[in-house]
Amino acid sequence: MKILIATIGKVKASPERDLYLSYTSRLPWKLECREFEVKLEDVEQRKHKEAEYLLAACKGYDCIIALDESGKTLSSREFATQIKQWQNQGNSSLAFIIGGSDGLHESVLKQAKLVWSFGRVTWPHMLVRGLLAEQLYRANSILTNHPYHRD
Repeated sequence: MKILIATIGKVKASPERDLYLSYTSRLPWKLECREFEVKLEDVEQRKHKEAEYLLAACKGYDCIIALDESGKTLSSREFATQIKQWQNQGNSSLAFIIGGSDGLHESVLKQAKLVWSFGRVTWPHMLVRGLLAEQLYRANSILTNHPYHRD
């Protein structure tokens, strides 16, 4: 499995970065993170430009998953099952998109196979990377019957 995380904002040395690296270092899947920054005053113009960068980064990936507060909530087991279904359908690459502080442009949400929410609370977008990395590790643990995930 090949995984891309396309995200707005660059993470510097921080506890959030350490959390992300802790989980990504354990993954057997090839993972790449591409970071983008757009500095425009107008919110809609900025979201549109961010969408262009994010979607361009995802070209060639089988499934786009947008992380957005308006998305569907999934349990860890449901997420693992979804990954398995995509694999069974012949998909070998997933691209996860994390927007900036103003959210994702509608064009990203329309192209996503799944719009996924980490719940009804708002998470800092830098922390979302660590949460996503942990859920990817947990999904792999579920799929391989590793004891990390306990029901």
